[in-house]
Amino acid sequence: MINAVDRVDWEKSKLLPVIVQEASTNEILMMAYMNKEALELSLSTKIAHYFSRSKQRIWKKGESSGHIQTIHSFSIDCDNDTLLIKVTQEGVACHTGRKSCFFTELESGETNSEVEVDTTAAYGVIDTLYHTIQERKLADPKTSWTAKLISKGENTILKKVVEEAGEFSFAYKDNDEAEMIYEAADLTYHMLVALAVKNISPDRIKQELARRFDMSGIAEKNARED
Repeated sequence: MINAVDRVDWEKSKLLPVIVQEASTNEILMMAYMNKEALELSLSTKIAHYFSRSKQRIWKKGESSGHIQTIHSFSIDCDNDTLLIKVTQEGVACHTGRKSCFFTELESGETNSEVEVDTTAAYGVIDTLYHTIQERKLADPKTSWTAKLISKGENTILKKVVEEAGEFSFAYKDNDEAEMIYEAADLTYHMLVALAVKNISPDRIKQELARRFDMSGIAEKNARED
């Protein structure tokens, strides 16, 4: 008998597109990707695991929010390169707090569903801000500061990063605690804009910091210089 994972045509891509459908209503909730390991985990646990292209790691759906997906069935398409899974969704599927990720009309740009859950606490302010910046990338520069900043190009973005770093440094030299906090927030925002343009999730920064916990600061510096 063929192993389920081997039914996938991995020669086409190392990442398998996965359409996620609510089992009780057939509503399409989201689309994500699985690599072999994520598919194996999903098959063995019946809890959805995906591979995040922005985080560059496997993630269990709901690992931060608790909004897990219990899988009822796996169906592969006729080309063996796309998966449909039917799930019971705990909470909501979308990081915005909406039931489904498909809530924006393509032609008008209008939103057709309301936020059901405030996900800020679940995902944390940094991740929430990063996702908000990602959403604003295609917004009207006349109404969105983020879109306006991005539209001006990388030199303007990087100039703001350097400017805010300088203002934080001056606040530090002045021993102005309130100003340090304010400027650190500005610096963080502009760094997240730069990361979002390159589609680098702040989760990858967390992964790098976690990696460094396993070595001394001197060892880490030497490793970079080798």
